[in-house]
Amino acid sequence: MKIGHFLLLTAAIGSCGASAAEPTPNLPPTEAVARVLRANLSVQAAAGQVRVEEANRSRLEAGPYEWNLRLGAHQRRVTPSGAPDERYNEWNAQLERPLRLPGKSSADAEIGALGVAIAETGQGDALHEASRGLLRYWFVWLKENAAAAQWGEQLALLERQTRAVQRRQQLGDAARLESVQAEAALAQAEAQLAQARARRTTAGEDLRRRFPGLPLNEPERIAEPPVIVGSEDEWLATILEHSHELAVARGEVRKAQALAGRAGRDKLPDPTLGVQVSRERGGEEHVLGAYVAIPLPGGARQATASAALAEADVAASREAAVMQKIGAEAAALYHSANEARATWTASRNAADRLQRAAEMTARAYQLGEGSLSELLNARRLANEAMLTARVSQLEALELRYRLLLDAHQIWDLD
Repeated sequence: MKIGHFLLLTAAIGSCGASAAEPTPNLPPTEAVARVLRANLSVQAAAGQVRVEEANRSRLEAGPYEWNLRLGAHQRRVTPSGAPDERYNEWNAQLERPLRLPGKSSADAEIGALGVAIAETGQGDALHEASRGLLRYWFVWLKENAAAAQWGEQLALLERQTRAVQRRQQLGDAARLESVQAEAALAQAEAQLAQARARRTTAGEDLRRRFPGLPLNEPERIAEPPVIVGSEDEWLATILEHSHELAVARGEVRKAQALAGRAGRDKLPDPTLGVQVSRERGGEEHVLGAYVAIPLPGGARQATASAALAEADVAASREAAVMQKIGAEAAALYHSANEARATWTASRNAADRLQRAAEMTARAYQLGEGSLSELLNARRLANEAMLTARVSQLEALELRYRLLLDAHQIWDLD
């Protein structure tokens, strides 16, 4: 990583730690995340693919050619003129093996090594994708947890309000209608709380099923999302530098180019060298010889080399497409993270104002200067604003953590 990028992102993490005791507030413990991600099935499958490519590398280094033994037996019959037939038992043996021409063995070894490197990078990509999934489903659970908490607070507030209205009605200071209105608002809050708790339970169970062993500890508070430090170009450069997906695409280009070079070498066929031994005329003659067999190349070899070159061009185009996609996604993520914080700030300010308005309406109602319907409406608006602010705060945190994750500044487990 370039020094400027390192200092930039170190400051980004430091600003997060300045607002909380831990460096990554509202995230599960890093050691638990590492354990869960390494046990993830997609990561295990990617690790298995590395072993596959290691075996494939050994196969390529050994080459496709093996010793070939040929054995034959036959009977010779000789019919001399005017004499009885002569019969001889004869046999022959051949031992042969094709040989790779110079340069082909090293090319095969290079292709095998590139396959292993791509698989290892793919394992890192699987780990990163699993990290993204964990982060996404973790914040789904946090948002549902925040919604349940907000509706719990609203329910407690309406319960107190209902008891106060019922007490005023007993004292003859409130109409029956107000009691009904308070009870209706309370029942609605109870229903909303039940739905929020059901969604929280579903989100928690989904998270447990997808990432077994992850501790689901409810946070005591939601951290304030810090300001994103650094420019779009700096974040983009860092994300591209650490992108496994881009590294895999680049590895595929190098492998395709190596395969094209290998196919070009195959336009000159490999010879087969062999020795042969034969016993003829019942042992009267013994023959020892050597031979070489050279295939005569045809159009198929040229077509194979041309196809390999075209595959290399395709891989290069795919690399460019991957770089374009990652760049677009990184830029969108950077702007979304910045805008999410601004959205949260505006939502928090709106919630604070509506909360003060609800408190003023409550005091006015206590003094007999307003109606209960106005108070209940003010409390409803304040509750909705508080819920929106909590969710916006978590969304801003999630997007910021996603930015740090893609830049490999958190959960860097490679």
